[in-house]
Amino acid sequence: MKGLGELERSIMDIIWAQPTAVTAREVGRLIADRDLAPTTVMTVLDRLTRKGFLHRTRDGRAWRYEPAESRDAYIAELMLEALDLTGDRSAALTRFAQAVSGNEAEILRRALTELEDE
Repeated sequence: MKGLGELERSIMDIIWAQPTAVTAREVGRLIADRDLAPTTVMTVLDRLTRKGFLHRTRDGRAWRYEPAESRDAYIAELMLEALDLTGDRSAALTRFAQAVSGNEAEILRRALTELEDE
């Protein structure tokens, strides 16, 4: 999975936060603090679609964009890619487990137990 640039991440954050698919115009309004040209927003949305981060559907003359995956799925993929960069996955996982909070460790325990029960 390819990474996201700063502007791409800002736009994905906006789209992930929306309950339904959005148009480029709506994204432009929601990212108003960046003062972007509408063509810039459309270009980034097109690039995100080509990279596989977004799905788009026609709505009259406009396109509606929605995430291909949830933010959680994207972050999990980044974590797995980071593990692939290490020569020792066990050591990296152990280090990660030592760094998480007690609450986070409990969440991991529950998730692993559920996987074992399947």
